[in-house]
Amino acid sequence: MPTVAFHTLGCKVNHYETEGIWNMFKSNGYERVDFDHNSDVYVINTCTVTNTGDKKSRQVIRRAVRKNPEAIICVTGCYAQTSPGEIIEIPGVDVVVGTQDRKNMLKYIDEHQKTREPVNGVKSIMKNRVFEEMDVPEFTDRTRASLKIQEGCNNFCTFCIIPWSRGLLRSRDPENVLIQARKLVQAGYKEIVLTGIHTAGYGEDMTDYNFASLLRDLETKVDGLKRIRISSIEASQITDEVIEVLDNSKKIVRHLHIPLQSGSDTVLERMRRKYSTGFYKEKVEKIKKALPGLAITSDVIVGFPGETEEEFTETYNFVKEIGFSELHVFPFSRRTGTPAARMKEQVEDEVKNDRVHRLIALSDQMAKEYASHYENEVLEVIPEERVQDKAHPEKLVGYTDNYLKVQFEGTPDMIGKIIRVKISKAGYPINEGTFVRIMDETANEHVNAM
Repeated sequence: MPTVAFHTLGCKVNHYETEGIWNMFKSNGYERVDFDHNSDVYVINTCTVTNTGDKKSRQVIRRAVRKNPEAIICVTGCYAQTSPGEIIEIPGVDVVVGTQDRKNMLKYIDEHQKTREPVNGVKSIMKNRVFEEMDVPEFTDRTRASLKIQEGCNNFCTFCIIPWSRGLLRSRDPENVLIQARKLVQAGYKEIVLTGIHTAGYGEDMTDYNFASLLRDLETKVDGLKRIRISSIEASQITDEVIEVLDNSKKIVRHLHIPLQSGSDTVLERMRRKYSTGFYKEKVEKIKKALPGLAITSDVIVGFPGETEEEFTETYNFVKEIGFSELHVFPFSRRTGTPAARMKEQVEDEVKNDRVHRLIALSDQMAKEYASHYENEVLEVIPEERVQDKAHPEKLVGYTDNYLKVQFEGTPDMIGKIIRVKISKAGYPINEGTFVRIMDETANEHVNAM
């Protein structure tokens, strides 16, 4: 039986797609082995969001070539899409496929085996208007399931290469989304994370169906699904209709990731983001009214070209005013090929790092504050794994619906189930909890276990 090994760099979408590619290999009689083992085929799913992503991708490719010079090295993903020429020049690379036509990967491998010539299967992505279907009935790591609902992005922010590596926005057929969701529920998943490159832009390329329609359908047409999580939603996508759906939903969790990128209007303009801080704030206030206790997480880039101390202070104060439950803070990274990389007034690394630390300290403080509201409350947690701590092998760790990370004493059979846990000690990055009971699947009552 031929073997295949995978290494995935980058985002949730890449991890999802690796599972789709593995599913394809599996149906063709392959066995999956660890990337550090000897394998007949190595598939490297690359990232290109920063120059460092490219560099790491090249390092992993070379590592695979060294591991087994006889193996077939197949490179896919975003870096493969934007720079196929660079990749095919790396000695030992046999097949390059971008972020489309992954279904041809096995055909290209066969072709390479016959000709012994490298195969470049990358075509321009900007003309593609069709979502590429990939079946992912279950995931190798068993507890949380992603469901990819769209591909591409039409925004062209000045710091971002993604439209060039993923193409323009295209949505998955709603029927296929529901079929995939049902398969995931059948495989035992209680929570599904809706994911994509511009997730809540779903349906912008359709006439009579949109993101709100999809959320309604997932809620009512997928039996046994307990939790729906949206991986990310832009402020501009929080329409009144979406708010209404969230308000009425029993399954959509109380957590939204709403990227901000900057809390300064002048910086947002240079980034070519499509909103102002005023617009963002208005949406957040509206949604907090509809969903009390909502956890809002966000991304912020600091040290964007030309960012002055005043502009950074505007961001700092705006972040404080919104009161996020957690922030992902990134120093601006020059991505070759983007307008921002060519902008004058690049900010010194030292200044960037100082600002990053200040914002992270604020984020930690806000996260602790948010968590403290839930001390002594009973919340529902889906345990994902055992805590990696030899002193407490009986502890499990997982997330509440409002995205608090909780560890508590429990038994391995609880992993993947919905467990009621009392938050005994709030904290960040982790909260301590005590087991209350397992939610019974069949009846809607709670059954004591333990």
